[in-house]
Amino acid sequence: MDILTIDFETYYSDTYSLSKMTTEEYLRSPEFETIGVSVAVNDSDPAWFSGSHEEIQNFLEGFDWDNCVALAHNAMFDMAILNWHYGIRPKRIADTLSMARALHGTEVGGSLKALAEHYNLGAKGDEVVRALGKERGDFTPAELDAYGRYCCQDTRLTYNLFACLAEGFPLGELKLIDLTIRMFTEPVLELGNLKLAKHLKDVKSEKETLLLEVAATKDELMSNLKLAAILQSFGVTPPTKISPTTGKETYAFAKSDEEFTALLEHPFTAVQAVVAARLGVKSTLEETRTERFIGIARRGLLPVPLRYYAAHTGRWGGDDKVNLQNLGRGSPLKNCIYAPTGYVLINSDSSQIEARMLAWLAGQDDLVAAFDAGKDVYRTMASYIYDKDEDDITKVERHVGKTVILGAGYGIGAAKLQNALKTGVVPVNVSLERAQYIVDVYRSTYSCIPELWTQAGTVLRAIMADQSAPFGLDGVLSVEGVDGIRLPNGLYLRYPNLRREQNRDTGEWEMVYDNRKGRTKIATRIYGGKCVENLCQALARIVIGEQMLMISQKYKVAMTVHDSVVAVVPTDEAETGKEFMELCMRMRPSWALDLPLNCEAGIGISYGNCG
Repeated sequence: MDILTIDFETYYSDTYSLSKMTTEEYLRSPEFETIGVSVAVNDSDPAWFSGSHEEIQNFLEGFDWDNCVALAHNAMFDMAILNWHYGIRPKRIADTLSMARALHGTEVGGSLKALAEHYNLGAKGDEVVRALGKERGDFTPAELDAYGRYCCQDTRLTYNLFACLAEGFPLGELKLIDLTIRMFTEPVLELGNLKLAKHLKDVKSEKETLLLEVAATKDELMSNLKLAAILQSFGVTPPTKISPTTGKETYAFAKSDEEFTALLEHPFTAVQAVVAARLGVKSTLEETRTERFIGIARRGLLPVPLRYYAAHTGRWGGDDKVNLQNLGRGSPLKNCIYAPTGYVLINSDSSQIEARMLAWLAGQDDLVAAFDAGKDVYRTMASYIYDKDEDDITKVERHVGKTVILGAGYGIGAAKLQNALKTGVVPVNVSLERAQYIVDVYRSTYSCIPELWTQAGTVLRAIMADQSAPFGLDGVLSVEGVDGIRLPNGLYLRYPNLRREQNRDTGEWEMVYDNRKGRTKIATRIYGGKCVENLCQALARIVIGEQMLMISQKYKVAMTVHDSVVAVVPTDEAETGKEFMELCMRMRPSWALDLPLNCEAGIGISYGNCG
C-alpha cells in the first residue's frame, strides 16, 4: 500500500490552543479552522493546499485513503481532523510519535523537531509561531506560501522519520498503534449527560460534607499531624521524606512531593478532597473529570485517548486529560459510559496475568501447574502460611494468601507487606515479625522466584557493563548490553544510563537509571525484584496486545484498561461475542505455549455493569 503522509495546520490563538485545551475540545470547537494541509504520496514531494472547507475536502478526496497507510506525527490529532471534519477513515494508520516512544522511551523527546535532530533528518521551521491568532483569511499570499513550505517540510520530515523508525519495527506493534489511534479518532461510546450532572452534584455535596466532618477549618488541615491522622483513617499511609534541614524523617505534604500530589488521583473521593483542600486546589479530580465528561457529552461521542507505550514496560496510559485507566472499581462515572444503541459492551479481564507470568518466567512449575489446573492458588498459599488444610482456610486467611501471591512476587519486604495487609480491601493487622514470617514462607515455598530476582540483578550489572547475559526461559528474552532486554515482540525493556549512585538519604550505593518526567530526568532506583516486575508487566502487556488484535478482527475494541479489553458487540451477538473474547484472552502466545491464561468477562449496556 502507498503511504500518505499528512500534516494539518490549524488556527490557534492565545485563548484557543492545544496548550489551553484538550485535543478533543480543540478539534470540536466552533473556532476550529484548517489553514492548510500537506500530503505526500510515499517519498514524493508533498503537496500543500489551502482553501475553504469544501475545497480542502475536494483536495483530500483526491487521494486513495481506502487503500493506504495514513502517516502522521501525533496521528491522534491529524487523523481526528481527517475523520471528524472530512469524514475520511484511512485503511491503516501509522504514527511516528508512538513508534518513537516505543523505540526511545523518553530519552530523545517526542517532538518532531527533537526526533528529526536525533536522526539528522533536517531542521524543522518556526513559521507556526508567527501564525498565532491568524485565521486563514488573515494571511497574505506570501505568508501563506511560507506556511505551506513549513508544513511540507514537516510532512517530509515525518516520512523520513518513519523510514528510520520502521526498519525492524514489529508489525504487530504497528497494528496496535493503528488500533490505539482509532479508539480516539473513531469513537463509539456514548455518555449519559443526566447521570453525569447528578454525579457532579453528589460529588460536590459529598466533598463539602466530608470537609466539615474532618476539619472545622482549613488551618486544621494544615497541621501535619492532623492531616496524617485523617489519611490514616482512610487507610492511606502518609508519605514521608528526609528533611534536608534536620536530616530527620518528616511528612511529605508539599506541592513538590509527588507521592502526596498523586493522592489527588486516589480512588476514594474522600482522600482526593482532603488532599485538594491541603494543597489549595479548588476541585477534586472527580469533579474536574466529571465536568470534562459533561463537556464531551455535549459535543458528541467519547473519544478514548490512550498513550501507546506510556510506560517503559509498554503499557498504555491515559492521555488528553481523560484517564480512563484510573477510574475506581466502583466509580459512578463507569455507569455513565454506554454502548451505542443496538450494542452492548463486553469487558474481558485477564485473570492474575502478572502472577501467572511470574511463575512461568521463573520456572516455578508447581505454581504454573496449579494455575493451569484452575486451583485456588490464594487458598493454597494461605494453607502454607497458616499451616492448615485448604478446606479449613477462612475468607480472611484466603485474602492474606491473595495479597501475598499478588504482592510478594517482586521482593516486597516485611514492612511493606504489613502495610499492604493493613490497608487492603479486607484490613488484616499482623505484627512486623509475623509479616516477616509470611514473606519467608512465600520465598521458601516458591524458591525459583527469588532466584529470578537474583538473576535479574546480574542482568542489570551486565547491561551496565554493556555485556550479554542469560535470563529466564531460553528463547524468550535476550540481554543485549546497553540496549537492554529484548522482548518476544522485538522491542526492548530499556534502562537508559544505568549506573551506580549513592543514595543521599541512606548513604547506600544503588543502581539507578534515567526516567524522564516532562523535561526533567529523574534518577530512578532499580534492583532485581523491580526489574522482574517490569518484565512481567512488559510481557503481560504483549499478551494483552496480541489478544486485542485477535478480538479486533471481529469486534470494535473501544478501550483497554490495564489487563482488560472492552469491545462493542451487537446486542443479538452478546453471548457468542463473550465466548469469542474469552477464547481470544485464553489463547497462549506462540512464545509461551505453556503459559496458563484465564479471564473473566461480563456483558452490559454501560461500562459500569459489564464487569
